[in-house]
Amino acid sequence: MGPVELNVDDRGVAWLKLNRPDLHNSMNSAMIVELTLMAGRLGRDPAVRVVVLTGEGRSFCAGADLGWMKAQMEADAESRAREARALAEMLGALDRLPKPLIGRIQGQAYGGGIGMMSVCDVAVGVDSAMFGLTEVKLGLIPATIGPYVVARMGPARARRVFFSGRRFSAREAVELGLLARAVPEADLDAEIEAEIAPYLGAAPGAVAESKALVATLGGAPDEAQISATIDALIGRWESAEAAEGIGAFFDKRKPKWADG
Repeated sequence: MGPVELNVDDRGVAWLKLNRPDLHNSMNSAMIVELTLMAGRLGRDPAVRVVVLTGEGRSFCAGADLGWMKAQMEADAESRAREARALAEMLGALDRLPKPLIGRIQGQAYGGGIGMMSVCDVAVGVDSAMFGLTEVKLGLIPATIGPYVVARMGPARARRVFFSGRRFSAREAVELGLLARAVPEADLDAEIEAEIAPYLGAAPGAVAESKALVATLGGAPDEAQISATIDALIGRWESAEAAEGIGAFFDKRKPKWADG
């Protein structure tokens, strides 16, 4: 079984499931590649009407895989830029998907998981989940996901959580615009079905063109902006703070700047 599972039901609803539950669906290179390929495949399939993005297990996506992070610590700037570009292309592929993308957020999400939530057209999550953009605790920044997170929350609301590193509740995720609704776990599937149903009565071509129109009206991230976020992230990886923060994380100690 791969890092992403895909099933399409007889209604044309595609269920795209992150499938690394033992590792809290943390992202690695294989998952990023699979999501990019599947987004392209689903976008081209005329039988697919709606896509639901979710995760297996207790977490939606806990951010970067620890092995991936270790590899990034040892990589050169060119390799880091290549990985950041792959993540940016995956988010872009999901964001441009010409089908409605519904996030079924069944558990916690951090870092890149927040990025994936942000490219969903609507996301509904369990009310017990916690979220966070925790990159700054490691001396990094939420750069590659940044354009999508800020587009979803708006700059004013993003300032509340984008650079503090604090965790926030599902209730606050609704206030921030990250989630449309936070519901009890027992109600999640019914809420997702309620989001799916209207699209099955809508003209697929009109839905696709309407979604594309929203992107042009709302100012979708462009190549210059994406390249700038990659450069910013590479600069951060080269910083003394990143070396200290990530080293402290793997050494299971507090970084020098932390209290106590």
